[in-house]
Amino acid sequence: MTRQVLCSLLSCCLVALCMPALAELRLFTEDAPPMSFMRDGELSGLSVEVVRALLARTGDSANIELLPWTRAMHLAQQQADTALFFTVRTPEREDRFHWVGPIVVGTTSFYSLKSRSLNIDSMAQAAASGPLALPKQWYTFEILGAHGFDNLYGVPNSRQMMTMLRHGRVQLIATEDLTLAGELASVGLTPADVTAHVPFMHSAYYIAFSLPTSAERVARWQQALRQMHEDGSLAAILRRWLPQAELPPLQP
Repeated sequence: MTRQVLCSLLSCCLVALCMPALAELRLFTEDAPPMSFMRDGELSGLSVEVVRALLARTGDSANIELLPWTRAMHLAQQQADTALFFTVRTPEREDRFHWVGPIVVGTTSFYSLKSRSLNIDSMAQAAASGPLALPKQWYTFEILGAHGFDNLYGVPNSRQMMTMLRHGRVQLIATEDLTLAGELASVGLTPADVTAHVPFMHSAYYIAFSLPTSAERVARWQQALRQMHEDGSLAAILRRWLPQAELPPLQP
């Protein structure tokens, strides 16, 4: 080995040693099958699998935490190197996060128990249907409130929403087709037990990084997601968990 090559190698090593180590990420998600849930004491689900694949590609280390959505949303807006997944990107949330995605798209509709034999064909009928249960931190609560719905009944989580529907405390809920089956299963119902009314929104899911997180880190995650699009690995994950799900085109 020549002196010049040796000096070059030593210089590279010194630069690497002097570079600051990236902070470990704190990644938050909620109990929302099939996106994320606990199975035999381990986190599983579509979103968890995608995030772990992205961690492997970026080389980042992370602690993934399952938290109530309200707390997760709060923490993800307070600290650097934190992120929330998967999160629906809405105009109301646009300036609160850096966004990596889109990853998958779902359709939001109103749902009632089939045994109620309700006919709801418009947003106006939904707004006049009596109390409509929704988790307070969901984008649907924000969107419908902005559209003048004054019958929203805020609840802490989707299980409470489904419990109220099952026991007749509300006639109507609003949720997405991607998570409907898992939410119903939490209270012993199936999609065959409900009727869908008025699809009113298509929603793109993202990973939402806190604003203090470095732009370079966010860009690396977006690039890794692009690679998953291009090599087919993202589509393969979606097919395993949600065969009917739509894979949206990536943004530039």
